[in-house]
Amino acid sequence: MKNRIPIEVWVPDLTFPGWMDRWYQQAADFERLHPEYQVVVHGKDFWQLPRQVAEAAAEGHVPALSEYYFYMTQVARDSRRQDGRPLFTSVEKAIGGRTEVLGEPVVLDDIIAPLRDYYTLDGDLTCMPTVGTTSLLYGNTDLLRRAGVESMPRTWQEVEEVCARVAALRDGPSHAITWSNHGTFTQQALATQGGLLVNEHNGRLGRATVADLASPEMMRWVEWWRGLHRNGHYHYTGKIPDWAGTLKTFADQDVAIRISSSNDVNYMFRAAEDNGFDVEVGIFPYDANVPYVGNAIAGTALWMAEGLDEATQEGALAFLMYLHSPRMAAERHKANSFLPLTHSAHDLLEEEGWYAANPHHRLAYDHVMRFPTGQSGVPASEGALFGDFAGNQDVMTRAIGDVLNGADPAERMAFATVEAQELLDAYNAYALSSGCRDPRNSPPTSLSVEAFKEMRAGRDYSAADMEAVVKLHR
Repeated sequence: MKNRIPIEVWVPDLTFPGWMDRWYQQAADFERLHPEYQVVVHGKDFWQLPRQVAEAAAEGHVPALSEYYFYMTQVARDSRRQDGRPLFTSVEKAIGGRTEVLGEPVVLDDIIAPLRDYYTLDGDLTCMPTVGTTSLLYGNTDLLRRAGVESMPRTWQEVEEVCARVAALRDGPSHAITWSNHGTFTQQALATQGGLLVNEHNGRLGRATVADLASPEMMRWVEWWRGLHRNGHYHYTGKIPDWAGTLKTFADQDVAIRISSSNDVNYMFRAAEDNGFDVEVGIFPYDANVPYVGNAIAGTALWMAEGLDEATQEGALAFLMYLHSPRMAAERHKANSFLPLTHSAHDLLEEEGWYAANPHHRLAYDHVMRFPTGQSGVPASEGALFGDFAGNQDVMTRAIGDVLNGADPAERMAFATVEAQELLDAYNAYALSSGCRDPRNSPPTSLSVEAFKEMRAGRDYSAADMEAVVKLHR
């Protein structure tokens, strides 16, 4: 068909086997159903995509759909065109209460609450969740049974008991447990306790202006992690985040337990099969001494450009709905272990016997759906919403790495809070004046922990030192 309407879609290439092939196939399948459209999918570098979208906007060109990682949500909300208009528009408002778009059923109300909640602000679902994950515990069944452990631990205290049993094994692994030093696990640990990263109810009641990486909930997690490490149970690779290193440690049976993302289910079971042992899956452990509040999610979402002509916007909306039809969402889950994004996809997997044949795939869904929306007073499933979230994650992981290497937890996390606050202040100052900034242009850090100690003691330090805390590592 001549003069087809183009829909340009920019997505991060997550480099999973066949990842972009699936995107291209989805686009081609949609075109067969809607031959008046041409869906052009571009796989972009994961780290560079938000900046590339901002650069395109500065040149007057924005793709119809752009996929951002969850910690870039505030950046997407703050991004502006050259004329000051928002770069993106609300998907829910564009749908306008309709039940279908170009014949594609609208699935907004079918999205599972943890994912819908995260991308909803003031009652408005502004973008379309595309990938969802949470954190799980994976156990080497062979090693655990040898240690007399019959079921996966659910609490921090039970993890400690299991670690002690594994450590007592003759010819057992060098350590009992490992996980990557990544912000997602810290966020999950805070969510289980109802802890927050920033003020304004994690940025849900207004723009976040205060960061806190030394809260009681954070310190419980850091101290527990440090204790496992000091007792010889936790294996720290010394790298941040080192997903591959911790996976190899588990595959080589140098540990009995690994905490990782739910999208690692396929990889973990494949590693176990290749190395001749069995695996079981458990929930992310929580502190039994603190009421369990909720769960945290991670993932990506597609944002629709503001100002599209009607035909292009309708096509973009229809493509979003098509991507999340029950069959498409179910197949995406099967391929990459991601959460089924809708209740209908989950029900389809159940009806077709997928969960019966693969029960380890069910747990992530059950885990995030443990509490109904709104049961707790803390937006655990909703997650934090604030500027330079990525920088905040880098600050916390560097700080925790220093604690594992011997730094005082209270002092190091207090210093991390100063770093995180400077990042948040700098982001807000820029975003409120001229739109989304490129955090890679932040100045390097020169303020040392020693300088921070002097600051806490009331001694003078230069303003330049404090300004230099603004940093985003990559």
